[in-house]
Amino acid sequence: MESNYYDAIVVGSGISGGWAAKELTEKGLKVLMLERGRNIDHITGYENAHKEAWDYPHRGERTQEMVKNHPVLSRDFPLNEPTFGMWANEQESPYVEKKRFDWYRGYHVGGRSLLWGRQSYRLNPEDFMANAKEGIAVDWPIRYEDISPWYDYVERYAGISGNRDGLDVLPDGQYQPAILLNCVEKEVAARIKKAYKSSRHLISGRTANMTQPKPEQNRLNCQYRNKCWLGCPFGGYFSTQSCTLPAAVKTGNLTLRPFSIVKEILYDKDKKRATGVSVIDAETHEVYEFKSKIIFVNASTLNSAWLLMNSATDVWEGGLGSSSGELGHNVMDHHFKVGAQAEVEGFDDLYHYGRRPSGFYIPRFRNWGSDKRNYLRGFGYQGSASRQGWGQDVAEMGIGKNLKDTITEPGSWTIGMTAFGEMLPDHSNHVYLNHKKRDKWGLPVLEMNVEIKQNEINMRKDMLQDAVEIFESAGLKNVRGYESDYHPGMGIHEMGTARMGRDPKTSVLNSHNQVWDALNVFLTDGACMTSGSCVNPSLTYMALTARAAHFAVDELKKGNL
Repeated sequence: MESNYYDAIVVGSGISGGWAAKELTEKGLKVLMLERGRNIDHITGYENAHKEAWDYPHRGERTQEMVKNHPVLSRDFPLNEPTFGMWANEQESPYVEKKRFDWYRGYHVGGRSLLWGRQSYRLNPEDFMANAKEGIAVDWPIRYEDISPWYDYVERYAGISGNRDGLDVLPDGQYQPAILLNCVEKEVAARIKKAYKSSRHLISGRTANMTQPKPEQNRLNCQYRNKCWLGCPFGGYFSTQSCTLPAAVKTGNLTLRPFSIVKEILYDKDKKRATGVSVIDAETHEVYEFKSKIIFVNASTLNSAWLLMNSATDVWEGGLGSSSGELGHNVMDHHFKVGAQAEVEGFDDLYHYGRRPSGFYIPRFRNWGSDKRNYLRGFGYQGSASRQGWGQDVAEMGIGKNLKDTITEPGSWTIGMTAFGEMLPDHSNHVYLNHKKRDKWGLPVLEMNVEIKQNEINMRKDMLQDAVEIFESAGLKNVRGYESDYHPGMGIHEMGTARMGRDPKTSVLNSHNQVWDALNVFLTDGACMTSGSCVNPSLTYMALTARAAHFAVDELKKGNL
């Protein structure tokens, strides 16, 4: 018989939801974790983890039928045979684009923790103060010192590899040994350091791929297969399945319920507290109610906003947490698809081995220190160097012995990088419920009204020009800058919609990620971000979640919730 009462309910099982479940169960709470999609078991559920290109009917490529049925996914890399079925079905779960928004979702246990890029960086102290200094949006209600010990905590447990580089702009963390730069990247790093007198740096990417095993978690170190997006049978990278879910299950305090679409948070307007959630069974369409003392909302940025907007509408027309007028607003992403490529001479006697799951990173240097630009904030670059292999196209040697000889020799060394730039929070960038269009379960869908503004457009000029200049300063050949079409959402770093703040009149959440309008509801995924920085945000979600869970249990013990 299924219980309908728990100490805590966690909505969503991705990167932040997994952490919420781990922390709350380990502190003794009976926890129900609700996931709208199917279950994927660690190891046995990774159906394609050992497949090669030739094991797929279409060699891993997309088919015309896939393109026809998944027009949004087909806009970029997510649509392919190896990961087909891992991204949300847009026929069942549509949305409306007032302005183009590429929304790539993972509706299954583990969410996008099975699909993420794993780059793991801390926000720096300035990131938490920039809004206040520049008069942008609202001030973060916390500072770097508040979250730093929680960064320490999650880095150690998740297994983040990287170097301690001693850079103010990119704080060091608790790392396993880094995944090393290859020979060309090391040389280019040295040239950049010399050319810019140590004011710009090319460093090893900091990634949630382990370089040392964690036997206490039954996880091996990364095997350099570079098949992370297919699920890792070795547990070599951080995911809900490999890391936080086993810890929660081990306590005996977790109930995991897949195929459970949370349609609203139940709210008692007299007590000003949430009492539980209403859930639609995704398979049977039956409706259930589950009660709890506290609720952690971790459905991912836009779905978490959707859930709040669809809750307590008898009290607030805009939903639970909307009293400030900011719920659904201030949507951010990281804008990218601009950078440079080049060729590297002089390394024809050297090669690389293995398939690294990470590359290099060039931290932000614009609007830092004495540098001042015609825009606010900055950007960093992610990239790698490699040698072309047998797939090189040499038209003049396309037959017979010459062809055979050519394709057994490695080609030239190339290097490339793309910039990821900060997008300022802006009230006009928002999402809202569209009640005219419904999903498979009869629920209203989100409508997107988000675009990059002039600040980002100005920044993109530097993102392109600086990439070219850096490679040229390093003495590389045939340097080519590039910029392709970017639309919000493509970075898969959605943030905002339920920002943290100091005042309930201008923010949705307080400094402990509690919804001002219902203090027993915590929201710790990307929706809580008050600004976005330019670094990958998932590590920050982990740290904020662990911090909020610790606080929530303390408050429960004190009788405050």
